Amino acid sequence: MLSRLLHSSRGIAAAVRPASARACSTLGEAGKVAVNGVNLHYLRNGSSGPPLVCLPGAMGTAETDFAPQLRSLSETMQVVSFDPRGYGQSRPPRRDFPVDFYQQDADDAAALMAALGYDEYNVVGWSDGAIAAVLLAAKQTKAVGKLVVFGGNAFFTQEDVEAYEATRDIEKTWSKRMKETHLPVYGDDLQPMWGAAIDAWTEIVKRGGEICVEEARGLGCPTLVLHGAKDPICYQSHAEWFRDNIPSAQLRVLPEGKHNLHLKFADEVNGMIRAFVEGREVPQP
Repeated sequence: MLSRLLHSSRGIAAAVRPASARACSTLGEAGKVAVNGVNLHYLRNGSSGPPLVCLPGAMGTAETDFAPQLRSLSETMQVVSFDPRGYGQSRPPRRDFPVDFYQQDADDAAALMAALGYDEYNVVGWSDGAIAAVLLAAKQTKAVGKLVVFGGNAFFTQEDVEAYEATRDIEKTWSKRMKETHLPVYGDDLQPMWGAAIDAWTEIVKRGGEICVEEARGLGCPTLVLHGAKDPICYQSHAEWFRDNIPSAQLRVLPEGKHNLHLKFADEVNGMIRAFVEGREVPQP
């Protein structure tokens, strides 16, 4: 699979239509692609090496969630990230949370990569994007070579929902950095959109809590699970569940990492991702 990824073909699927692209001075090429009834904004950087698609978390965009990866990993990979439907510059439509919104994000990612011409690629997912990444790898078995996830869950518990509920009021509970990151993107839409996300996670728990349990257990691709030991939102038990239930998974825990470990400790995390994709031993933090 890796050798094929290094020379991934560029056949464009008929079901998706590439749109305009333009140069972006710091993060590579920016453009929009029409997939599955929406126009997805994407960023792409790097001209050689294995393709890698990065799936953002809740409220996230390619720029807010994966700028360090687009800058650094693109030295040896073709790195793609995007604003999921309803987020960032992939609006309209406004983000909503149907029952299958995680699978919808996974399907959008697959369609985007097909539109950009990648038949095979590796996947990185953070937070909500980690859940969508598992679903993507489970469904697109011929396309996905390796998977890296962090900050995600295969299921939600009442304890998880209580942790999210504690952050519902963004003015009172969000850090200055988080507000400075997301308020310029969404303005007054941020608070109701965040509240709707928490309501969606609560509904998942009411339906039993499972999101991608069976899909994770059935994964056939090598998987790297990362975790920040000080993550206040996604508990370490979730990372350990992925390690214990994904057949080919390994876990690395960053002792000082929080939920945004790949931003706070970008060099270290990028080094782990690079080693994993290249088939080398992933260093211990």
